[in-house]
Amino acid sequence: MDIIANYGTTLVLIAAVFGFMMAWGIGANDVANAMGTSVGTKSLTIRQAIIIAMIFEFAGAYLAGGEVTATIRNGIIDPAAFADTPDLLVLGMIASLLAAGAWLILASYFGWPVSTTHSIVGAIVGFGVVSIGPESVQWDKFGGIVGSWVITPALSGLIAYFMFISVQKLIFNTDNPLANAKRYVPFYMFLTSLVICLVTIKKGLSHVGLHLTDNEGILLSVIISLLVALAGWFYIRGQKYNPQDDSKMHYANVEKVFGILMIITACAMAFAHGSNDVANAIGPLSAVTSIVASGGEIAGNAHIAWWILPLGGIGIVIGLATMGEKVMATVGTGITHLTPSRGFAAQLATAATVVIASGTGLPISTTQTLVGAVMGVGLARGIAALNLGVLRNIVVSWIITLPAGAILSIIIFYILKACFS
Repeated sequence: MDIIANYGTTLVLIAAVFGFMMAWGIGANDVANAMGTSVGTKSLTIRQAIIIAMIFEFAGAYLAGGEVTATIRNGIIDPAAFADTPDLLVLGMIASLLAAGAWLILASYFGWPVSTTHSIVGAIVGFGVVSIGPESVQWDKFGGIVGSWVITPALSGLIAYFMFISVQKLIFNTDNPLANAKRYVPFYMFLTSLVICLVTIKKGLSHVGLHLTDNEGILLSVIISLLVALAGWFYIRGQKYNPQDDSKMHYANVEKVFGILMIITACAMAFAHGSNDVANAIGPLSAVTSIVASGGEIAGNAHIAWWILPLGGIGIVIGLATMGEKVMATVGTGITHLTPSRGFAAQLATAATVVIASGTGLPISTTQTLVGAVMGVGLARGIAALNLGVLRNIVVSWIITLPAGAILSIIIFYILKACFS
């Protein structure tokens, strides 16, 4: 308690710096891999992807990041265990931010798409075990996290596989791809709009005071999606194509349509990601500011100070702009060769898996979901279409993320404890 009383302002400033570093890591890794498919298919240039992500990620983080956030991320540790030693919780949260941020930046440097959620969870578990003991950790949460390493990529991969197969059979592997594109693309536009509306409603709008029931959310999503499909139908009908063009030109024209769908999906996913995953940076930071402001009282939820959400949003944007290129390359071109139609199948499968996970409470990593979806698209063309060496490195980086976050957090926690004691 003396540490909080004597060094409260200093602790908040340190937490803000490390929280910014964590947000930087989220932008460099998580946001970059989310935009990687659009860049890999050449639907967007790297500069365009960065600009789109800057706008929608920041908007999601700032507008829909939430006025109230759980200070103890995902309930991994029991805050009641720190009731008598709030200073340990403050130092531990600061250590977790630096540990998770450092790991994300290191992974981004090597181009590894890892889970930001698992990074911060591993870090929080690390300091919890050494500060209070193993009893402070809610170990039952870990089963779902470990299980998600298999379930999440498998589910998104399966959806992406069948989505891409359907596009091939209904459009590309036909005598007249353009005619069939005009017939079936409005359906894919409806499906795309439905999924991204559900994602936005479930992961974003509740934070800005728009609380819809599940049925109201579904009804609103269906209405919007029907309007989008209708607009898409008129757009495609209005396009002038030369029937004398060869098959390659027909395919290129169809791919352009899927490229537009990819850009729309990327914008929506960026907004949903910003509204949701910024909590990985601002959750521990808001915990520190809340505890210091209350003089050591630990609350389950904390009102976020006005400067925290902009700090997280700016950190995410700068991280993407400065270090996002390598992770974009890994996801967009390293795993398998992507075209706009393949990238569309992967992105739509990722968004659909997010919706399913939100509805069922399945713990999820956006990174693992997207990588699984890209794998599913690659497998639709045979296992030879996958770069198994890149996939091996990605899976290894997933496995070591939790222990890496924990070990770094423990080391930093002891250093901070020695400095302030």
